[in-house]
Amino acid sequence: MVAPMLFGVTTAYLLTVHGFVTIVAVLLYAVTAHVLQQRRHPTAAIAWVLFIVLVPYVALPAFLTFGSRKQARPRNRPLLAPPATDAEGPWAIQTALALGQPEPAPYTELQIHADGHAALAALWQTIAGAAQSIDLCTFIIGRDAVGHALIERLSAKARAGVKVRVMLDGLGSLMRSRPDLRPLRAAGVEFLLFVPPLHSPLKGRTNLRDHRKMLIADAARATQRLWCGGRNLAGEYFEGRPGRPAWHDLSFDLGGAFVQQASALFAHDWAFAGGAATQQTAPMPVPVPGLAPVGPCAQLIASGPDQADDTVYSLLVTAAYRARRRIALITPYFVPDSALLTALCLAARRGVQVDLLLPARSNHRLSDVARQRALRTLAAAGGRLWAVPHMLHAKLAVIDDTLALAGSANLDSRSLFLNYELMVAFHDRDAIGRFATWFAQEQSAAERLAPRRAGLVTDVAEGLVLWLGFQL
Repeated sequence: MVAPMLFGVTTAYLLTVHGFVTIVAVLLYAVTAHVLQQRRHPTAAIAWVLFIVLVPYVALPAFLTFGSRKQARPRNRPLLAPPATDAEGPWAIQTALALGQPEPAPYTELQIHADGHAALAALWQTIAGAAQSIDLCTFIIGRDAVGHALIERLSAKARAGVKVRVMLDGLGSLMRSRPDLRPLRAAGVEFLLFVPPLHSPLKGRTNLRDHRKMLIADAARATQRLWCGGRNLAGEYFEGRPGRPAWHDLSFDLGGAFVQQASALFAHDWAFAGGAATQQTAPMPVPVPGLAPVGPCAQLIASGPDQADDTVYSLLVTAAYRARRRIALITPYFVPDSALLTALCLAARRGVQVDLLLPARSNHRLSDVARQRALRTLAAAGGRLWAVPHMLHAKLAVIDDTLALAGSANLDSRSLFLNYELMVAFHDRDAIGRFATWFAQEQSAAERLAPRRAGLVTDVAEGLVLWLGFQL
């Protein structure tokens, strides 16, 4: 009789302790979110609460390590005046300005790379033409011919007296084997890892990644040049490997005053990665009063924890509601949240031609599983889905003749809500038309995709992946 009674008392005690720990864990989550002014996505908030309730001993340490994604919104943030322009589509410029992004700046000599060979040639040309400085930010440097050639060329420039700085994402550097970077340091190249996972300066945000990709040459000279887009610096993004064709991706390069916006963003990220105590909203060059931009203009759209708002996401949602004729989207991973998906579906239902182009099978199997619900929903609303047989890694949105967005952000929750991302918003018709032509060329190899109806097991599996996948 004594043993059963002791067992019952012990069980009741353990359940009481477990309940107390669970309540404390949930309260810590709520208090932390309130104090840090976290505007968390609803699905993420629900997922965290359920995770904490089910397994508080695992979930609470995970939340304290990975859970915070945004800096607090600055208090007394000044309202921004709308731009002085009557050009078609001022909503895109006004939205970007309202989200704290810089005013449009002129650019010159936009080159949209037709394929990997052209992109690599433009990258080497940009590096070769640098006479004063080279700033490189990337997610991955491959341990292959492209990675080794990059290191050799940057080292040679540094030995020739050019100031070279390289910033590599801390987690991206661990996701695949990277080449030996010691030649860079030996040549005098300055090198930093952005938020190394094991000693991150971002308390509670070690799962955030710098996914921005840019190379800036001679930022302080009239010959300044920006190479940018979605490509990592590894072989599969340019020329492929024996037996493995190159991925299709989108990158571009340009010159002009716009490069200063990218340079300011790089300087901001470099200072933070180098040990700045806090990361404030990224500064941007202030335009000279009374000097209107001359020629085609673009805006840098930075997204991530250093922005008070989810800038790329907000601009895409606004674009979906403002579109009148067509929305053309390319992304390797399509896992939008409910608000963005609803905006796209409503656009399709009111007669806007919504085209979504993506790989039939991406390099992330979980993403392919997670995307099925959104694909079925968009197709049912009248959106047209297109699948290409090759790996398509490009990120592009073209809205009517009003806006083209190109850069590093995917249409999934990680890119739109967690990563540091970089997109460029083009507003002139010529550039928008050229990006639309690039879309059409990729679409020519695609077939219409008709999502299959999900059975019970498939539906449950998709739900589990969506629940767990927000932080992946």
